Amino acid sequence: MLDQDTTSHRPLRVLLVDDNRDAALSLHLLLEAWGHAARVAHDGAQALEMAEVFKPQVVLLDIGLPTMHGFEVARRLRKIPACQNCLLIAVTGWGQEADRAQSKAAGINHHLVKPVEADALQSLLASHTPANPNNAPAF
Repeated sequence: MLDQDTTSHRPLRVLLVDDNRDAALSLHLLLEAWGHAARVAHDGAQALEMAEVFKPQVVLLDIGLPTMHGFEVARRLRKIPACQNCLLIAVTGWGQEADRAQSKAAGINHHLVKPVEADALQSLLASHTPANPNNAPAF
């Protein structure tokens, strides 16, 4: 259980990409409870479109997405100017060493295996310093 003292005090723009709507909703609610501006995409194409407009500072990315694999989404996100320096975190059921190596090769900074422990995710978010910290989230 997380208390108020352990929550991140720096709000971030977080794009959550997951085709499991229930999991996405749960994580979205948690991110907002922590004070972050969160948006949800349910597939890779939608994530890329949203990233252009939302300009996330963090992307939580499922790997096993329909139509476009999460590794490909990560590679394409890195080509979007607003996402070149964002924190990419795989949030996936894929936890083999080969999966972790593919994440790294695709430009993903961290690889978390579902179910993700809230403390681990919160720690990553709290330690992230956006490339442009003066660019506050638009709520």
